[in-house]
Amino acid sequence: MTQAGQRNFEKGTAAGFLIALGIVYGDIGTSPLYTMQSLVENQGGLASVSENFILGSISLIIWTLTLITTVKYVWLALKADNHHEGGIFSLYTLVRKMAKWLIIPALIGGATLLSDGALTPAVTVTTAVEGLKSVPALQEIYSNQALVVATTLVILTVLFGIQRFGTGFVGKVFGPVMLVWFSFLGISGLLNSLTNLAVFKAINPYYAVHLLLSPENHRGIFILGSIFLATTGAEALYSDMGHVGRGNIYLSWPFVKVCILLSYFGQGAWILAHRDSGIELNPFFASIPQFLSVFVVILATLAAIIASQALISGSFTLVSEAMRLKIFPTFKITYPGQSLGQLYIPVINWTLWFITCGIVLHFQTSAHMEAAYGLAITITMLMTTILLTYFLLQRGVKPVLTYLLMAFFALIEIVFFIASAVKFLHGGYVVVIIAAIIIGIMFIWLKGNQITFKYIKSLNLEDFKEQLGRLRLDSNYPLYQNNVVYLTNRMDGHMIDHSILYSILDKRPKKAEVYWFVKVNVTDDPYTLEYKVDMLDTDYIVQVELYLGFRRRQEVPRYLRTIVQDLLESGRLPKQHQDYSVTPGRMVGDFRFVVLEERLSNAHQMKVFDRFILQTKAMIKRITATPVRWFGLQFSEVTTEVVPLVLSDVTNLEIHERIAENATQN
Repeated sequence: MTQAGQRNFEKGTAAGFLIALGIVYGDIGTSPLYTMQSLVENQGGLASVSENFILGSISLIIWTLTLITTVKYVWLALKADNHHEGGIFSLYTLVRKMAKWLIIPALIGGATLLSDGALTPAVTVTTAVEGLKSVPALQEIYSNQALVVATTLVILTVLFGIQRFGTGFVGKVFGPVMLVWFSFLGISGLLNSLTNLAVFKAINPYYAVHLLLSPENHRGIFILGSIFLATTGAEALYSDMGHVGRGNIYLSWPFVKVCILLSYFGQGAWILAHRDSGIELNPFFASIPQFLSVFVVILATLAAIIASQALISGSFTLVSEAMRLKIFPTFKITYPGQSLGQLYIPVINWTLWFITCGIVLHFQTSAHMEAAYGLAITITMLMTTILLTYFLLQRGVKPVLTYLLMAFFALIEIVFFIASAVKFLHGGYVVVIIAAIIIGIMFIWLKGNQITFKYIKSLNLEDFKEQLGRLRLDSNYPLYQNNVVYLTNRMDGHMIDHSILYSILDKRPKKAEVYWFVKVNVTDDPYTLEYKVDMLDTDYIVQVELYLGFRRRQEVPRYLRTIVQDLLESGRLPKQHQDYSVTPGRMVGDFRFVVLEERLSNAHQMKVFDRFILQTKAMIKRITATPVRWFGLQFSEVTTEVVPLVLSDVTNLEIHERIAENATQN
């Protein structure tokens, strides 16, 4: 990236501050809606809380946001940018060469973050809609939880339905809405806290430790499962770094943190003043004057939608990065906005919608959803800690300091995980099952690639150079196409997949003027756009390796047009004169792309596990994007050939000729 781009990434601006509010903090910014409610309900209601409990709870929230969100993510993780991109897969690409097994925490962390993307919209929107119960005119209507569920489902359906239009047309209002939201959190929280200034004593970590050890705390260490809800958006903050720049996060986080903490102080003060009132409403909505209740519910709903939008968009980005790293099936991607960051994956969008609506219908209330919330993200944070450890070692930080620092974070997150593990029986199993399915798909895809590379037979293109040269001049065969292009991910130097040469020479000799063999390499740099050419000292064989960043669209025909022009201008490729063309002076012939579809057959000598992986991968591929769409070949001449998956260790079966009986008698 240019020096100007680097300065923009590092520099915070007023406009960037506003954009960061709308994109980065949706999840963590809506946590005051449900965190304190979860703490009070799990303690047994307002009548069961004491001043020490409230002070301890707020203190735990303060130091969780300080240690996990501020120190680990804002101060440390944001330094681990992969060409200005953040997130667990970007972090993995930085350290993957240090140890092969690091793919394991990357897979687990990515899967749990995706499963969290299905639960977050459900819990945030449901909580906001339940705020309608605090509006006097609507209390009786929305006392029926079925109406809350129906309203939530409508909002979620509209939210997922507009994804295909991109976030650009609503992005301009995200920042201002969140600025109003955070300002309201801070001002309302400050005004409520002024009624009981004792709540500010919670800044002292003594109250946090005291509550964890106090018998007053009915849940013991498991209270941390509710405390963790306050910081679930920290991982999303890191993932969205590439959208807003590191400088804007540094600039905006202090404001966001102060506003969030003031909201918790205010809720704490209200709870202490109403412990004996018998009110069982959400402390956030109950602490707001009734004449503002409609405004607050609308604002909270907008904030919840923005938080959900951020998670949905983040899921698209996460999946697209996984696809380009070849650890996830390929699905159709569209780019409805003006930037690569605004992408849309229909299959992922509607799968998330189906799961999210299913979660709402299953749990019914936000309280039940909160009981399941947070378990998956604790696992993601642990996986990020493992990868960050290797990142610090890679950057030359002293091993002793690295291990001590990361062990400190790991210990905190392990405690949070243990505290959240009880959620498994209270609904957490839902997100664990979703994460397990995603991990299974990723494992099958990754292992399937490894098995295929293990069994596939490769041939040296140099050995067939003379045959290809004769075929292109052989008058006994009609011209198949001026340029025949084979796309392959199995090309190493001059070694190429056996099935490609079999398709050209054996299946039906394909006479062409130029044979192209194209491999796409996905680079760690998100926006790389380079190529390398090897013509094997000929003018009729072209090996092309495209180097595309993991955020680049893999539209091969567009790149080939540029490469052909470069080769023609340098004289390495002979001109292909066209007698008939709408383009005057055209010197490039027609192209045909040949896509080989491998089928597993006669694989009885393959290991049972290997065969199961490949067969399962083949089933998944039936619903994924075809190579034609993935490589942007929709408007090109394409031939798809079905070929067997050739196994290098499978020999011809022994079969003997049966001798006729009369011949035996003679």
